[in-house]
Amino acid sequence: MEVQAVQTARRWLADQGVSQVRDGWVSNDKPDMLLTANQVAQSWADDVFAEDLDAADQVRLAFGLLDLLDDYWVTCEIRFAHRGAQGPLPADVLWDGYRQRLEADRNVEAVTCSLWVDWFEDHTTSAMALAEVLGNDIDRVVTERSEALLRRARRVPECSGPVRWTVKESTYRTAVRLASASGPGATARSASTAHRSTAQPVQRSTDPAARPPPQSRIAAGQMLRAPWKKRSGS
Repeated sequence: MEVQAVQTARRWLADQGVSQVRDGWVSNDKPDMLLTANQVAQSWADDVFAEDLDAADQVRLAFGLLDLLDDYWVTCEIRFAHRGAQGPLPADVLWDGYRQRLEADRNVEAVTCSLWVDWFEDHTTSAMALAEVLGNDIDRVVTERSEALLRRARRVPECSGPVRWTVKESTYRTAVRLASASGPGATARSASTAHRSTAQPVQRSTDPAARPPPQSRIAAGQMLRAPWKKRSGS
């Protein structure tokens, strides 16, 4: 976790009147209503991209908010901003944000779900996204083999199911070899994923075991009403 990014995001939320308490979050507008991290993300993450900051700093703030809330919806807002009227977002900062979190020694389910749902399932972006998060620097991963780089090399193939095999084959095979060299546990995971991926059809998988967790798919497909947030004009 990027400590400075988290602190910046926490200060930013405080400026929006949102603070963390023992069991969740509260807003100044409705201090008696306890909010979940997902409710905070659904209500305030989009405001990051309305801040009077340059686009690179907006992206950094959004990733800090992701680290703080650990909620997939933050990545949805990043994707919306990237495809919106002010997009695309700066590629170097955007993909560096993904790479850093894929290397982190902690649970990064929100990030891997984002790659699967928001980037890899879309065949207009899957090749570019795969290259950015692993393919472009796979040779460095092979050479350096640090724990952080190996974590990224393991995680990307595990969520790359929707990417066409012809697009990912070279990077994928290299990542599997790295996993084989780093221990039996990693080898087993990679072999299992390799079996699913080589058999993956071009269409979205209908196999529940080979898809992101239901809560992430639900979050990606709907926007909850947010009565806890005071909107302008209300």
